[in-house]
Amino acid sequence: MEIDQAIDQFMRPISDTVSGFIFYSVSLMDVEVPLIVVWLILGGVFFTLYLRFINFRGFTHAIALISGRYAKADDPGEISQFQALTTAVSGTVGIGNIAGVAVAISLGGPGATLWLIIAGLLGMSTKFAECTLGVMYRQTHSDGSVSGGPMYYLERGLAERNLPKIGKALGLFYAIAMVFGCLGIGNMFQSNQAAAIFIDVTGGSASYFADKAWLFGVMLAIAVAIVIVGGIRSIARTTAKLVPGMALLYVVTALIVLAMNYTELPGAFVAIWQGAFASESIAGGMVGVMILGFRRAVFSNEAGLGSAAIAHSTAMTARPVSEGYVALLEPFIDTVVICTITALVIVTTVYDPALANQGISGIEMTTKAFASTLSWSPIPLSIAAILFAFSTMIAWSYYGLKAFTYLVGHHRWADLGFKFFFLIFIVLGSSIQLSSLVDLSDALVFIVAIPNLLGLYLLAPLIRKELNRYESDLPR
Repeated sequence: MEIDQAIDQFMRPISDTVSGFIFYSVSLMDVEVPLIVVWLILGGVFFTLYLRFINFRGFTHAIALISGRYAKADDPGEISQFQALTTAVSGTVGIGNIAGVAVAISLGGPGATLWLIIAGLLGMSTKFAECTLGVMYRQTHSDGSVSGGPMYYLERGLAERNLPKIGKALGLFYAIAMVFGCLGIGNMFQSNQAAAIFIDVTGGSASYFADKAWLFGVMLAIAVAIVIVGGIRSIARTTAKLVPGMALLYVVTALIVLAMNYTELPGAFVAIWQGAFASESIAGGMVGVMILGFRRAVFSNEAGLGSAAIAHSTAMTARPVSEGYVALLEPFIDTVVICTITALVIVTTVYDPALANQGISGIEMTTKAFASTLSWSPIPLSIAAILFAFSTMIAWSYYGLKAFTYLVGHHRWADLGFKFFFLIFIVLGSSIQLSSLVDLSDALVFIVAIPNLLGLYLLAPLIRKELNRYESDLPR
């Protein structure tokens, strides 16, 4: 514990400085509005309008693509478009879908749910844009492997726009921030929360693992190692099975709770609608609730951060726009479906207006909501939560790896060295409390939204041109 405190004391000033910069807020109607959230939401609004509501009109075509209807055996890439989607979804569906929604509702009331959904729908357009570029500017190595993502389309795309120095600088900045950032949001936070949930479900303070969280971390690291040692193909095969299974486990349990409380559903929908526009009890009223919902959504689906484009870049397709279509399903699954179902379970069971502004622990509220109807639900909920954390770690290990090899080159030693380093942090995250390091890592993840969206704006004409060409080639 003394080591924890010493490291935390050393890291705290650095973490506070970086976090303060990234999450800098301005006051609007007595509400602190984080500028990074505004930056991400504006991106969603811009691309929704600029790409003519691709988030809505492209939905059915996206379903056709992941079904394999347009797939060809000789398409370039490493994994199928369905596998690319499940890999990216595994990186966004995490503990936050269970805990974060509860926090938003406890602070902003049921009305935060509507703004969460709207932000998720807007995020679909941003995902389309960044994942289309990911395939457009991906790099194929001599061994047949593929690397892509914001660092590549920032460097190569902006070079085509006669901005080579700016593109290279933004690509380097993105990669450096992603290498350090992946250790927090995609590693230490996930392993720490997974260990806490595992200890709680195995007896709490009486659990064998109560003072041996490091042992759970070792087991988790071994499980992650087994998957990531085989690269993106191994990760994709795992997520293709794991993501549908864990999502189904969580959604079915939630739907059972909703079915048993069906008489409360009409009132829940009314509370969500009315609360979104008339929450006088919440600081800032409608604006306050809106910001809470938007913030939860952008933190959940990561639209605008560009991380998902790293996975989607490996998809087998000769048409970059087709992967953009597939990617827009990601915020829909993560935010519109899973987060909304979580919100409905809470609102129909344990939500109490008196909880507003109390800062209730998210995971506690969600667990209480499920258990209020199904006494046995904490077990499948805990399993789902641990699987969410596991899937997030294997996806983010790949994101960090690709950012690292962008910086040092595509070498086997770099591949193995980074993976070993990532596994060490899983054990550390499960067994020690280094809140300042996790806060710093989270801030570094969100700072990448600045160069990423800047690049997306500059490359937007190329995206629309590619989209128009693709749509003109589709059979009528």
